[in-house]
Amino acid sequence: MGINFKNSQNNDQYRLSIQAYCRPFKQPLHTHHGVWRDRQGIWIQLCPIDEEESNDRGWGEIAPLPGFGSESVTEALQFCQSFGGQITDEQIRSIPDRFPACQFGFESALIDLHNWEAPPNLTQVCGLLPTGKAALDLQLPIWNQGYQTLKWKIAVAEISQELNDFQDLLSMLPDGIKVRLDANGGLTETQAHQWLQACADRPVEFLEQPLGISEFEAMLALSQEYPTPLALDESIATWQQFLNCYHAGWPGVMVVKPAILGFPSRLIEFCQADRVDMVLSSVFETAIARKMLLRLAATLNLQRALGLGTDCWFED
Repeated sequence: MGINFKNSQNNDQYRLSIQAYCRPFKQPLHTHHGVWRDRQGIWIQLCPIDEEESNDRGWGEIAPLPGFGSESVTEALQFCQSFGGQITDEQIRSIPDRFPACQFGFESALIDLHNWEAPPNLTQVCGLLPTGKAALDLQLPIWNQGYQTLKWKIAVAEISQELNDFQDLLSMLPDGIKVRLDANGGLTETQAHQWLQACADRPVEFLEQPLGISEFEAMLALSQEYPTPLALDESIATWQQFLNCYHAGWPGVMVVKPAILGFPSRLIEFCQADRVDMVLSSVFETAIARKMLLRLAATLNLQRALGLGTDCWFED
């Protein structure tokens, strides 16, 4: 089951509805970038003007991450409001690259309008553990949800403490469970070596973004020195960064956040022509964007677990 684009290349007009949202996390999310307490974004709905009496509706979600190079929620909201409640296919296709979250949201709504089948129920999903020692709590719901892959954020506390917690975490994992370690670009090169040495012969799927985005060459060298694969995340947050790293010969995994990468059709077209070892990852979007991500994953026929195990972080 893939995505049908056949009706999305016209120049039809749509009634545009906009609704901002704010979802508090159950508990603050700690990463190397800081503490995240709520998720703000925008839901949009498209309704064909010449078919307003029908029930045809297309839903999309705009979930910016300005720290990763996208527009802000305020900028996205102002952009949506600038259309005065109506928008055309041509205007959607002409959304500039400085609004990648809007590109994703509007094209998602257009695709949703013309794809009536429900998205597939993909079970290969990676769960997100709390940061630090909190990940060792066996009472967490995530331990009982059947995940085969778990993600744990590092580079938040002292490395000696995190390495000890890492060993404790591995000793608790059931057989067959893999771990993704995500440093969010927060390690030094020396610390990256320490982590990669600790990962040797352990059930670690990959080490994600060990160094900052300006240290691509150093990460390229690290990827050739250790058996544990490396993955890029912050380094490929924008479409141009994604292209630059791919064409520079990145040999490892690419963790792509579609909700801030731009038009989904552009990613599909690229992946149909070029082989990419890819993980689709969440930006803590709601079920509206998740629906699009599941469709996208099915279209791309990805083999790695999706980075979408974030639902348990919200009350709703």
